[in-house]
Amino acid sequence: MSPDHVRLSVLDLVPVRTGQSTSEALAASVSLARVADRAGYHRYWVAEHHNMPSVAATNPAVLIAVIAGATERIRVGSGGVMLPNHAPLVVAEQFALLEAAHPGRIDLGIGRAPGSDPVTSWALRAGGSVEADAVNRFPEYVETVMAMMDPAGLPLDLQGRPYLLHATPSASSTPPVWLLGSSDYSARLAAELGLPYVFAHHFSGQGTAEMLALYRETFQPSPYASEPVTFLTVNVCVAQTDEEAQRLARPQELAMVALRTHGALQPQLTVEEAAEVSLPPEHEDLARAMRERWVIGSPETARAQIDELAERFAVDEVMVHPVAGSSAGSDRRRSPAREATLELLAGAAVPR
Repeated sequence: MSPDHVRLSVLDLVPVRTGQSTSEALAASVSLARVADRAGYHRYWVAEHHNMPSVAATNPAVLIAVIAGATERIRVGSGGVMLPNHAPLVVAEQFALLEAAHPGRIDLGIGRAPGSDPVTSWALRAGGSVEADAVNRFPEYVETVMAMMDPAGLPLDLQGRPYLLHATPSASSTPPVWLLGSSDYSARLAAELGLPYVFAHHFSGQGTAEMLALYRETFQPSPYASEPVTFLTVNVCVAQTDEEAQRLARPQELAMVALRTHGALQPQLTVEEAAEVSLPPEHEDLARAMRERWVIGSPETARAQIDELAERFAVDEVMVHPVAGSSAGSDRRRSPAREATLELLAGAAVPR
């Protein structure tokens, strides 16, 4: 694999910053997706997080419909749908319709984590138990979603009589299913089912090599993939200079420190607000450790770091999570620094 041919994709959590409404944050993500589409990025995935003041990506299927309708050729998918939060039939119906509306452009990435706090998880399940039900039945639910999206449907036996359950009446294609994870559980399951797999390197940053090796070594060929299929995710901030990129990455650093230390969650700070924040030494050490696993710098610096990551983990695709913060006076319906990250990186890259 030559690093000159690393394919680039995008992960978007639809961040909400100080003074920005949800409507404005969504408009900014649509603008970012159009930038990615024009710049030649391969995929644009959106996450699922709930009840967070800095994240508007609560419903991947709705976001995918909006973004796919606003772009022309880029693949659009979920990174990912948190399956324990949803009935498998609902997920299958949503993505069967998305695939019908945008054939060949939809990806269904599935995760096992709740993507929320325990109270919100309880509300998502209408007061039902997540741990005792959906999490424990996750492998079954994954296979159920895939079977219901398949044109053949899911065969059921109802008191000795056959019954077929279809996600949509007449599917002509189905979206590929990816398993996402930050532990060995999803790596083992993806290998067992013969599915594409992505380790959440942008979130964890530790154990990536071990999880990818486990997946590759135990992979079983299937109708979905004849060999292991995976890529790398990473937090990225690119600016004209290394120093400016470091400054723009600070709001995301502070947000992640708050999340990891159980601090107060709030809308993402502007770059100016973040520059005024002083952390305790132990929290600054945590921020520094996280920053070392991110890609931050000028286009040349960032491209070199992405090439090195691709070679180290033997992948030919890297999904970038653009984490550049916004200035106080910037257009609230756009994310100029995130857009610049994608444009500058694409200009230094040779996407396939």
